[in-house]
Amino acid sequence: MKYRRLHDELRERVDAMAAGEPLPPERELAREVGVSRTTLRRAVDELVAAGRLRRRQGAGVFAVGPRIGQALTATSFSADMRARGMEPVTRIVEFETGVAGPRLGRRLELSPDAPVVRALRLRLADGEPMALETLHVPGDLVPGLDEATLAGASYYELLAGYGHAVAGGRQSIEPTVTDAAESALLGVPVHSPALLFERTTRDDGGRVLEFVRAVYRGDRYRIETEIAPVPVPVPAGGAR
Repeated sequence: MKYRRLHDELRERVDAMAAGEPLPPERELAREVGVSRTTLRRAVDELVAAGRLRRRQGAGVFAVGPRIGQALTATSFSADMRARGMEPVTRIVEFETGVAGPRLGRRLELSPDAPVVRALRLRLADGEPMALETLHVPGDLVPGLDEATLAGASYYELLAGYGHAVAGGRQSIEPTVTDAAESALLGVPVHSPALLFERTTRDDGGRVLEFVRAVYRGDRYRIETEIAPVPVPVPAGGAR
């Protein structure tokens, strides 16, 4: 019980720290919380494994920062970060045009020969990598779309400029771990916990506007959703 209280107390403390803020030296912190350094080290190790703390060789242990709540809505990354008082930045890692092919054609509901724009985007907030998105766009949807234009604006804002508004879509979310390439771009260890989003959005006429595969850092995001009570049917003749 004593160890569990220590773990919970330390987790609350860490969750209140800013991203990059260092944990006090081990000797000092152990004395402050009234436990041995061995016990403290065990609790810190668990928080590192859970993605709430990060060790830097020779530098110490640092807070990752509070997780960002991700609602299940069709909100652009840029608009979401600005609403939180953070500065969004997009870096284009890869940008290419080609034909859809069979698999992507089915996703975008296009002919396999239809032109498609593919962009791998690193999304940052206040300079910190947050997500890696692969965006697939029908080539005729935003004429003249190029790397510089996509890096400088939200894709949804660009769509709106061409008269396309997101009316709805479908999104799946599943846990995953980062591979070597993703880890290098996101600045996390290989096989770090992550959330894999796959999203298809449509306009009010039913046309597919995008297919996105995105890997969000598991140490910086949590999923939030509203819940509502489910009506309970009353048996005939009244409650029993």
